[in-house]
Amino acid sequence: MPRHAVRTERAPVNPRYSQAIVAGNLVFVAGTPGLDVSTGRWPPDVEAQAENALKSLGEILAEAGCSYDDVVKLTVFLTDPSHGARVAELFARVFSSPPPARTSPVVKGFPIPEALISIDAIAVRPD
Repeated sequence: MPRHAVRTERAPVNPRYSQAIVAGNLVFVAGTPGLDVSTGRWPPDVEAQAENALKSLGEILAEAGCSYDDVVKLTVFLTDPSHGARVAELFARVFSSPPPARTSPVVKGFPIPEALISIDAIAVRPD
């Protein structure tokens, strides 16, 4: 199955890996952090970081020919389990019903200490 990388400057770029890979009609989006791409800064609160991560996710999905409605699976990595409820409220406003399947593991931290959240996703591209 042929595959190709997706890249947009409207989301955080890491030269060590692809923002997403399209394989057939599936899109695999790498962990998308809460960095504010317009300023290059990390907001201090998880809500702002979650909004940034979702915005970046949306930009990557759009570059791959998808939208939030095409997401079937999310993994939301959090550094603090108490952030789960606040992030879930935001997700409920972004994802239509039925919402994607989701897991939310709590991690000790990320390579960048300011990061509080990272989101990866699997989407199905529309025919």
